[in-house]
Amino acid sequence: MAIVKWSAGIDYVSGALSKPKKDGQHKHEKMLLGTHRKAATSNPNCTRVYMRDLVERSTEPTQNELAARTRFTAVQAAVNTRMKNLSTIATDREAFEAQKDLAGGKKTLRAYLWKVCGDAYDAQNG
Repeated sequence: MAIVKWSAGIDYVSGALSKPKKDGQHKHEKMLLGTHRKAATSNPNCTRVYMRDLVERSTEPTQNELAARTRFTAVQAAVNTRMKNLSTIATDREAFEAQKDLAGGKKTLRAYLWKVCGDAYDAQNG
């Protein structure tokens, strides 16, 4: 861990500064991560950099993980298709506007479509 001071004009950097490269001649197995603490504190050092090793999964994905991946892929494709479908977008927007101010309502059209398409996927694949 290191405390970081960035160049003038850069307050902080958050995220991967370099990612591991697994293939090719020039192979890296380390990742450089920059973090910025947002929580209130009296310590002025809120930016840090970490070097992290490449982590390999030690077990095979479970059936639940594979099912979740399959569901995500299918619902994502359905949402993307529905967002571009001119014949349903008007009714989707009306339904979204009607529910967005209700308790538990989705606040964005995309989130609403994820719920609708996810519920449809769950009903179809029980």
